[in-house]
Amino acid sequence: MMARLFSLFFLILSFSIHSQSSTKELIDSLNSINDHQKKVELCSKIALRLQKTDWDRAIRYIELAEAEAKKTNNSELTLAQVYITAGKMYDSKEVLDIALQYYLKAYEIHKNNNNSEEASKLENNLAIIYAIGNNKEKALQYFLNVYRYQQSKHDSVKLIKILNNIGTIYLKKNLDSSLYYYQKAYLINKKIKDNNLKVNVCTNIARAYSLKKDNTNADFYFNEAFSLVNKGVNNIVESFVYESFSEYMLKEKKYDAVIVNAKKALELCKETEYSYSGLNLNKILYQVYVSKEDYKNAVYYFQKYNAISDSINVEEKAVNIERIKLEQDYKVRTQIKTLIEQKQRFKHYVVGLILVVGILILIILLIRYRNRNIKNQLEKEKLNTKMQALNQSLEAQKQVLIGKAMAEIHRTDSINEILTDLKQIKLKTVNKEMQQAIDIVLKRLEKNLNTDIWKEFEISFEQVHKSFFDKLTVDYPSLTPKDRRLCALLYLDLSTKEISQITGQSFKAIENSRTRLRKKFDLTNEKVNLSTYLNTI
Repeated sequence: MMARLFSLFFLILSFSIHSQSSTKELIDSLNSINDHQKKVELCSKIALRLQKTDWDRAIRYIELAEAEAKKTNNSELTLAQVYITAGKMYDSKEVLDIALQYYLKAYEIHKNNNNSEEASKLENNLAIIYAIGNNKEKALQYFLNVYRYQQSKHDSVKLIKILNNIGTIYLKKNLDSSLYYYQKAYLINKKIKDNNLKVNVCTNIARAYSLKKDNTNADFYFNEAFSLVNKGVNNIVESFVYESFSEYMLKEKKYDAVIVNAKKALELCKETEYSYSGLNLNKILYQVYVSKEDYKNAVYYFQKYNAISDSINVEEKAVNIERIKLEQDYKVRTQIKTLIEQKQRFKHYVVGLILVVGILILIILLIRYRNRNIKNQLEKEKLNTKMQALNQSLEAQKQVLIGKAMAEIHRTDSINEILTDLKQIKLKTVNKEMQQAIDIVLKRLEKNLNTDIWKEFEISFEQVHKSFFDKLTVDYPSLTPKDRRLCALLYLDLSTKEISQITGQSFKAIENSRTRLRKKFDLTNEKVNLSTYLNTI
């Protein structure tokens, strides 16, 4: 075992050394090359290798590649390739604004040179970035361009992916348009029979129909998606099906189905639990357990939801993106000022630089202040949600205590009835041995009899619902203890059936007692609910 670990360690070490040495060889060879085109290619390779280990050096080499590209014979197309490389680098860092700028520059060059294939690839990248940035109009514009191009190339797989993306863009905007593109993707997929794509498309169609509240079609396409999940479909796609179906079941208030499918989805994506999908699934489970009044599980999934939310830390990521963007803007401004430095006096340059730095610092301070306020607001909202969950849990516990007290009251009443019956039997019994036996039973029952149970119930009830009995006594002094007991049970909004089970009285007896109460309260209007009336006291 140790030998394997050592061999693995040396393998990783040798790979790292080899990677570093190969990068160093590229850098060394760069100094011996005079061809500008080859320098561009080498600088781009070096930048891509350094982007994960030394970002600042990677940026310097991509800037050097840009400078060398301008010296080549075919400078425009070479520049476009450099811009695409830079765009991919910033895209990998999720600095989408800067990636977008580079992709747009490369796109304009290829478009002007009528290079349709490269332009189409860039349009796909642009559409994805705009979709992530919630600019649906732009995303749709570029996706449609890619769709028209792929139609001319008859590439079925790419067509399905584009149609699926277009359908998703329309999903929250126009359900009919969304279904139109999803169905087109579905028809094309029948010819190539790609199960991953088919499951994805079927699930999206089902989601669209569920939003249209067309449950028949939603069920049909979900069933079709589920029929393919075990036929070579990867975990990500399978998890997406279960997640989408659990959202659908949540809308239909089929809570048991929500729990089963959401947990399956979580199991499938447990390696990527700390993701937006994991966040959504834990939120769904939290909501469904709250609806089921299972507060223990609700608190558990709410805590997991919070942990994933904190891990993703969207707010901090947004600040980091803005910071990198500002740093890049600063470098661009510095380069511009360097080019015109000879035309400006030194004093103007220093003043201008100070102003730029001052503005950047002010912007950074404003952004930090804004994000601090947003974070504080989110923390308050989370705290309020937790407090609400705790209050609901506490209220449920109080209800359980009152229920137990009422059960004890029922037990006491039953014992009293038995005592009364036994005393009557004793009076009628002539046999002294039988009378002595009855006395022993009576003593045992009286020993277990809690005569103050109703007082204990009133104390417990008053702790939850303060001054209820005091107000009831003041407003209606003619009420008997049994009437007061029935009032308390009705105040808890218990049904006649539930009251009958607690007190041991018949359904008809409870109904008669309710009628007598209505007379004492002078409730002649039958539309006024007795429980509602008691809750106004």
